[in-house]
Amino acid sequence: MLKSDFYYDLPQELIAQHPVTPRDSSRLLFFDRSAKETKHLVFTDIKKYLKKGDVLVINNTKVICARLHAYDEKARKYEVLLLKRLDLTRWEAIMKPARKAKKGSQLIVNEELKLTISDIIDNGVRIIEFQFCGVFEDILSRVGEVPLPPYITEKLEDKERYQTVYAKVEGSSAAPTAGLHFTQQLLQELQEMGVEIVEVLLHVGLGTFRPVKSEDILEHKMHEEYYSISDTSAEKINGAIKDGRRVIAVGTTSVRTLESAADESGFIKSGGGYTDIFIYPSYKFKVVKGIITNFHLPESTLIMLISAFAGREDVLELYKTAIKERYRFFSFGDAMLII
Repeated sequence: MLKSDFYYDLPQELIAQHPVTPRDSSRLLFFDRSAKETKHLVFTDIKKYLKKGDVLVINNTKVICARLHAYDEKARKYEVLLLKRLDLTRWEAIMKPARKAKKGSQLIVNEELKLTISDIIDNGVRIIEFQFCGVFEDILSRVGEVPLPPYITEKLEDKERYQTVYAKVEGSSAAPTAGLHFTQQLLQELQEMGVEIVEVLLHVGLGTFRPVKSEDILEHKMHEEYYSISDTSAEKINGAIKDGRRVIAVGTTSVRTLESAADESGFIKSGGGYTDIFIYPSYKFKVVKGIITNFHLPESTLIMLISAFAGREDVLELYKTAIKERYRFFSFGDAMLII
């Protein structure tokens, strides 16, 4: 299967530059896979399509201030994007300009924070080691920036709008953006309907947003990301599976977490670890029966995952419809519910 099989042409003006207010006033494109039925809704209408007994799985990761600006001894500027923490002082990171970010280089962020490039690994990812005085997390929150995607060119006034309302566990380099549409009130209303809200964790890193470079998608290697599912969450999800109730994932990160933790019989194993699962058409889903998702970049692993769930031809047709109807795309854009 080719990368170009997942291409679509998107007008630049449909790339959302800012989130809507309130969060749940975004638009919602509903698609019923079996009936091939499409509806144009607003996000709060999701209450009409979720029902008592459904398990709604959310990713409670929290975005850290993962973008830093550092300088070498010649005052050359580097951008550092933190991807994954390895231990107390070491991280995997992407650096720009990459060709100048050489092993052994020492850089200064400010008087509190310095770093050394200790190694270069696959795909140009660097291992960097920080030197600092004080609490690293506090320093990072002061000197770092929220790492908005490069297609968002307008400044975000409130950085909390790039966090879900249920974000708890710090560690992501990007937001699980399908969750940005939920308000606390909407979540409460769903619970009052009898929808069970279950939390899992996947720290969003390079695996989620790294572009596919090979034309043959089977040559693409996903980068590992950390995930975790508690005993309580696994028990609730498995209870739904046993009862024949629907498990609906909020976002592709929740999908990847659930499918990574599923055993061959289709039940969830609690615990944590690293996953490099790559879901593309022909994949057989073990757990997920519905997905709430944003509109994704052409030729990305994310649109490949959605195509595996809903069918490539149908997904490309949905995207064509969304473009015609002037939906807003990508991180701050509108949403889809696919069941």
